[in-house]
Amino acid sequence: MIDYENLRKVNEPFFDAFRDMFNRTLASGWYVLGENVERFEAEFAAYCGAAHCVGVGSGLDALILSLKAHDFPPGSEVLVPANTYIASILAVLQCGLRPVLVEPDLRTCNIDPDRLEEQVTPTTVGIMAVHLYGKVCAMDRILEIARRHDLKVFEDCAQAHGARLHGTKAGAFGDCGAFSFYPTKNLGALGDGGAVTTNDRAIAEKIRMLRNYGSAKKYFNEMVGMNSRLDEIQAAFLSHKLTSLDRINVHRRTLADMYHQGLHDDYVKPVIMDGFYDVYHIYNIRHPQRDELKAYLTENGVGTEIHYPVPPYRQKALQGMFDNNAYPITGQIHDTTLSLPISTCHSTEDVTRVIEVMNRFGA
Repeated sequence: MIDYENLRKVNEPFFDAFRDMFNRTLASGWYVLGENVERFEAEFAAYCGAAHCVGVGSGLDALILSLKAHDFPPGSEVLVPANTYIASILAVLQCGLRPVLVEPDLRTCNIDPDRLEEQVTPTTVGIMAVHLYGKVCAMDRILEIARRHDLKVFEDCAQAHGARLHGTKAGAFGDCGAFSFYPTKNLGALGDGGAVTTNDRAIAEKIRMLRNYGSAKKYFNEMVGMNSRLDEIQAAFLSHKLTSLDRINVHRRTLADMYHQGLHDDYVKPVIMDGFYDVYHIYNIRHPQRDELKAYLTENGVGTEIHYPVPPYRQKALQGMFDNNAYPITGQIHDTTLSLPISTCHSTEDVTRVIEVMNRFGA
């Protein structure tokens, strides 16, 4: 069986270093907001090309804290892609703001700049650009629209560690970039974790306080904050793994190129565009017989996933909030998308096997 993902195999090359880091952190006696977090924050900011990085408890918290730090009036609107993981929308709701869903570009599956401007109203305060699957959004056009309407830009970079557009990395375009280090990510921890990147020192300092009960000095609270701090042990693991992130992304791109070249053209494959350096957190194809294809692959020893089987606007948690018939492009993606194995636990032989099996489907 070719698993869709195997986190033990993904992390096995790092086991010895992780054990050493755990032992050193254990012996240090300092487990929260210490030297490991400070070191990783500096390293990750430099990697992304941002001035500041603040480690937090999860990717969702990174989104929430990015929005909270801007003190938008309650009920303000944030433009969010209709085609995204629900966390992007939950963050807006958790901050007392109103998410306005924008359809994607069917080629990239990312938010469509051509549809953004028509959704701007006098109460719109921001755009959340989600770099889905590891492809950066059309940030040049999004930033132009934001400047024209005086909007803040928030990047959801949970799937785009190291992805680039014209040489600039995800997390360095907007007012804030929110990252997740969930174990399956290209840069994954061994538990939850997240970070916010920004070029605004004041926003970075505000997020540092917000993540720590609204406090810059112990027992003195300047604002209503929360407890969302990147763990010292996870920060140590991430610092070590960060040195391998470019190699991890190159491996994923190698496997993606094999899929591009080898799969029959009846599969709709991810679009390749000039200037974009995609890191393929997810390699999704689309096919009108997606469910039959998924069952066929399972029967033939190939694990797959669906990202995502239910679009956010149809989720029970958001029932009645959106018009379920207003997002046909998003619906088409969700009904036809299938994610193929593409990870550091997969070899070129594995992908060759997947391609052979898939090209027999329907024959």
